[in-house]
Amino acid sequence: MLKGKVLVAQGGGPTAVINQSMVGVVQEARRIPSVERVYGALHGVRGIVDENFVDLTQETDLNLEMIAATPSSALGSTRDKPDLEYCKNIFKVCQAHDIQSFFYCGGNDSSDTCRIVAEEAEASGYPLRCVHVPKTIDNDLVINDHTPGFPSAARYVASAFAGLNLDNAALPGVFLGVVMGRHAGFMTGAAAALRQNEADGPHLVYVPERTFDMDAFITDVKAVYDKYGRCIIAVSEGVHDASGAPIITQLMQEVEKDAHGNVQLSGTGALGDLLADAVKDRTGIKRVRADTLGYMQRSFLGCVSDVDQREAREVGQKAVNFAHYRDSSGTVTIRRVGEYRVEYELDKLSDVAAKTKTMADEFINAEANNVTKAFVDYVTPLLGSGIPETARVRLGNRVDKILG
Repeated sequence: MLKGKVLVAQGGGPTAVINQSMVGVVQEARRIPSVERVYGALHGVRGIVDENFVDLTQETDLNLEMIAATPSSALGSTRDKPDLEYCKNIFKVCQAHDIQSFFYCGGNDSSDTCRIVAEEAEASGYPLRCVHVPKTIDNDLVINDHTPGFPSAARYVASAFAGLNLDNAALPGVFLGVVMGRHAGFMTGAAAALRQNEADGPHLVYVPERTFDMDAFITDVKAVYDKYGRCIIAVSEGVHDASGAPIITQLMQEVEKDAHGNVQLSGTGALGDLLADAVKDRTGIKRVRADTLGYMQRSFLGCVSDVDQREAREVGQKAVNFAHYRDSSGTVTIRRVGEYRVEYELDKLSDVAAKTKTMADEFINAEANNVTKAFVDYVTPLLGSGIPETARVRLGNRVDKILG
């Protein structure tokens, strides 16, 4: 059973519901009499190696509930990507503080960190359970039907593009929106979730699961513009050419790199501007605009899926339950059942760690420029309740012209 001290941390990009998971861990662990203390590591694994802890045993339930409903990572996060030596230091700190259960809320890298630390503990004969609590707006954790954080981010993206569609219908032109997603296109695909009819945008959707061809892109835009007199495009930041090189590297003179050595895709606005310039130059369309959603889709206040909130809390609670009753390390995974219901399992860390899920072929159309009805059916239940309804003027009741 769970005993001694419990440690919880948050890693990677913040989300609208990661605090639900953290609070789920804290409250569930505090109910177990054999648990002495529940610690929170400030700024993820960096806070662990620096022994920068806060005692969450002393937090009031009221404040925890308010934190749970607050977007972003309340404990602070980190982009550190621990190697073996780093994980050995994590383990040493856990030993020194008599921590016997470690819960890490995060994505692919976080699951791998749990795996390495769990292996170190097992090799040393120290009773440390390491449970990965899933989180990522990219929705790219294998085995999982979806991951907490994605539904709320998808709701934001879908709502943003629905509003952009109304704006673009009033003042027609070409609009291009760049959405987060280095390897997986789920976030970009969500832009299409609230379309009501064929004429609604986004009319074109480009995801990194397919090769992006500039000539085909220009042809697609021109065809849609000729048909509707306007065109809305959702494009993933991670679109790439046939060689796998990000399109942004072909269009920029100087390429930025992030802390992990990856090409910097988010936060620059460059891809949208460069694609917009290409559309202007090669189609002659004058009104072309581009925006990059950037970090806004991660922790946007007031645009949170109730489904996401509920499931994020539950994965935190289930992580503690699995560690307590199964006495095992692992990763909590979400399975979809029936029309829309979910169940939770505990899978091996090695089955998820450092692996990436991408969109299924059935979710992308044959022309590689849009998502299918199957994807819309997949993502719609995740958006939650309370999506605002829209209405349009009925154009059938036209008044006869007098002056011709």
